Amino acid sequence: MIPCPRRRHAAWTALRPGTPRGVHLRPSGTLPLLFTALLGLLAGCSPAPAPAPAATPAAAPAKAAAKASAPVAQVTIGGEDAAETVERWQPPAVTLAEDGVAQARRDAARAFEEDRLYRTAEDAIPIWLALLQHDPKDRAAEAGLKRARQRLLEEASVLLDRPLKQREALAEASEMALVLLTLAPDDPKVRELQSRVEIAQRVVAYNRAGEEDLRADRIGEDGDGAIPNFREALALDADSSRARQGLAAAESALIRRAETAARATDFATAGTWLAEAAKVRDSSITIADAFERIEKIRADTLARLRNEGLRDLATPQGLKPARQKLEDALRIALPGDPVVGQLRERIELVTHYGSFRPRQVFSDALRDGGRGPQMIVVPHGGFQMGAAENELGATDAEKPSHYVRFERGFAMSITEVTVADFRRYVQATKARPRATRRGHSIVYDERSGNFVRRSGVDWQSDYNGAEAIANLPVMHVSVRDAENYASWLSEQTGRSYRLPSEAEFEYALRAGSSGRYPWGDAGTPPARAGNFTGAEDVSPSGRHWYNAFVGYGDGYWGPAPVASFDPNPWGLHDIAGNLSEWVADCWHASYRRAPSDGVAWFNPGCRQRVIRGGNWANAPAQTRAAWRQSQDSDTTTARIGFRLVRGI
Repeated sequence: MIPCPRRRHAAWTALRPGTPRGVHLRPSGTLPLLFTALLGLLAGCSPAPAPAPAATPAAAPAKAAAKASAPVAQVTIGGEDAAETVERWQPPAVTLAEDGVAQARRDAARAFEEDRLYRTAEDAIPIWLALLQHDPKDRAAEAGLKRARQRLLEEASVLLDRPLKQREALAEASEMALVLLTLAPDDPKVRELQSRVEIAQRVVAYNRAGEEDLRADRIGEDGDGAIPNFREALALDADSSRARQGLAAAESALIRRAETAARATDFATAGTWLAEAAKVRDSSITIADAFERIEKIRADTLARLRNEGLRDLATPQGLKPARQKLEDALRIALPGDPVVGQLRERIELVTHYGSFRPRQVFSDALRDGGRGPQMIVVPHGGFQMGAAENELGATDAEKPSHYVRFERGFAMSITEVTVADFRRYVQATKARPRATRRGHSIVYDERSGNFVRRSGVDWQSDYNGAEAIANLPVMHVSVRDAENYASWLSEQTGRSYRLPSEAEFEYALRAGSSGRYPWGDAGTPPARAGNFTGAEDVSPSGRHWYNAFVGYGDGYWGPAPVASFDPNPWGLHDIAGNLSEWVADCWHASYRRAPSDGVAWFNPGCRQRVIRGGNWANAPAQTRAAWRQSQDSDTTTARIGFRLVRGI
């Protein structure tokens, strides 16, 4: 038995449940047993009852007389063609006179030759049936009916195979099957034809139901809709082009859903619909093309979000909307998408560096036409500040070790501020720095080997009181002198210059390391690491340091011109040696309650300030990365200079 279509929305009015939607069986009155059997076979949902006996010639006049009042069943086949109605076939009434037999035979033969077989009383089969009614032994009429049955079988078979106007062809073939079942219900060929008609009707019904589902957007990816119906049709007729086209249309509908979802930036749903489309039929090229279109939509969307985000970042308040666009892009992007990576990187840069990049070198123009100190962008990040609990040579002032994080990078001058830099400030402002005003500072005395106060020494002087060359780091300046220079530079450039915080200084000095010394834990500095107290250094009079790095010599007794040694890993020169440097913080005896964000720990009005970093005359223990020392804010000496930071 051939199964009925599985329909959610049954639209067939049938004699029994399960009749395919699209075929309407409209009973009128009581059906004869023969036609009831035929309808049972056409409905196909239960075994066909036994066929009724064939109509005999003797019954023809009675049928003709009863035609107007006999019960009639109709089979209406709907679809893309006009509906066709096939009535139960009853031979048209033929009036046969006693002397008209010969003429009737000639009329039947002519009708057969003209392929007029059964529709009217002038057609071959009704005439031959009338002749048999007149003479049941009429061999010529029997032979004619046999030829007519064979022709009907052939013509019905051709109609069933016709690729175009299938609805009309199926209606005509069904009509022929009814005629044949009336003439020869037990003929195996007739039964085979009737089975083909039944299958064809079911294929049409399934196809029609599938097409109705497509129009109603019931594609059937959930097992109830167009796809199951077209597959049922193909199960009955593997060559049904209409069913194959239906599946292709269902696939296209699912692909359209996928593309619609993609255009709405719902690529997860787009992927789901595309996966469903891939199940419909073996159409890898179609699915691959659809995948490329969806990925093109994704790529275009991501490029648009990136470009809009970059435009946002160019505006003062654009960081928040740019982050929203990054969030939108991450939601739809595949892992590792380079376009999203570009936007993320740019947002990270703006978040942490503004318009700069880490390790970027620059200098700001001064209003008077000069240039400010050369700056380098220090990368944002975090570090453990201070000395470890068991660090050799550490003091309580360097503890407790604590974590400090910089959410935003900052720019630091690559070298200590030079004599030439400071001279531009003094000349422009007519400033009188602290040592100039009081007329003396602390210098190194070669004769005694000690640091002594000497008159006439100020920012223009070297470590020994001699005139300083332009590219020496400026010394003999107090912390307030350094802050005044930063204020002047800020006014000249329109940017915010200041002394570094103590945390910023140690962070830049360590440059990602965590050892005892700025270069690590080795007891001797690497070659060209900086200007430190080396055991191999010799003063002009032949003196040596009594507490120095064994095996190290830098060639200088006293400060060296800036950038005479290799920079540290972050591009900063002389931050670990040459001169110790003023920082912005007030002195605190320990790091308890110290800020964790790296800002200066400052108390307004404090006199004791902090110096950081080793110098040319420090003991090795004072060159450690965590070393710090208190100094009066008015102190000026040949061992202290400064550098600046700038906000970005």
